[in-house]
Amino acid sequence: MLETRGFRIVRWVVLVPLIIFTVVPLYVMLTSALKPLQDVQGPFQWWPSNLTFQPFIDIWTTVPLAHYFTNSLIVSVCATAFSVIIAIFASYALSRYTFPGRGLFSGAVLSTQMFPGVLFLLPLFVIFVNIDRSIGIALFYQTQLGLIITYLTFTLPFSIWMLTSYMNGIPRDLDEAAKVDGATAMGALFRVLLPAARPGVIAVAVYSFMSAWGEILFASQMTNAATRTLSIGLQAYSSETNVYWNQVMAASLVVSVPIVVGFLFLQRYLVAGLTAGAVK
Repeated sequence: MLETRGFRIVRWVVLVPLIIFTVVPLYVMLTSALKPLQDVQGPFQWWPSNLTFQPFIDIWTTVPLAHYFTNSLIVSVCATAFSVIIAIFASYALSRYTFPGRGLFSGAVLSTQMFPGVLFLLPLFVIFVNIDRSIGIALFYQTQLGLIITYLTFTLPFSIWMLTSYMNGIPRDLDEAAKVDGATAMGALFRVLLPAARPGVIAVAVYSFMSAWGEILFASQMTNAATRTLSIGLQAYSSETNVYWNQVMAASLVVSVPIVVGFLFLQRYLVAGLTAGAVK
């Protein structure tokens, strides 16, 4: 289809404001991270008059950023691993088998996405506190395990739904051919379906990791000083007497690196996995 002159004009009229809206905040964040604190707190300048990389060094000593980074990495990787593993088996069962309660289970999984996350905060808090109190061990509340389980409550349903949609688009003939060759149900899953569903699996993993990495609501209530994650740890750059804005900007850029790098490398799989249900 040939593009008309009017279409090109409309496209640029729409895209240019969106580009400005996206790029300008990133530019301000970067330049603020390269300024001394007094310059950031003074009149705004589009270009730093005193360029410095010291904020990128100070962020590791002003607050225990490395500790928060480690906590976020452990929680996000574990939540992603559990979400992907459980979603693979659940979506395989929903896509390839008919069993009593299948429709009810599918509806229940999808219906959880209609409720806001804050609705689950108080019930999970009460459950974790009561379990820890009954066993006498701080196993769930303000622990990494409890935060991982909490993240599964909203990443797992969407992962199951998305991966089920992708597996529904894979011909059943592949399963049957593998079983004719002597493969078991699990053999057909791991040797045939999973290689074919790799874009969907990667999309689920990226979604789960991104959701856990930047989550704030549950992390603010389910962690303490020892288990605090990056999204909450960044608040430590603000004290009663001062706010280290240059270090806040520098730390925000640093903690965004894993997400940005991962997305750049896996974006084609993410797009393929998200659009599979619509085109297959």
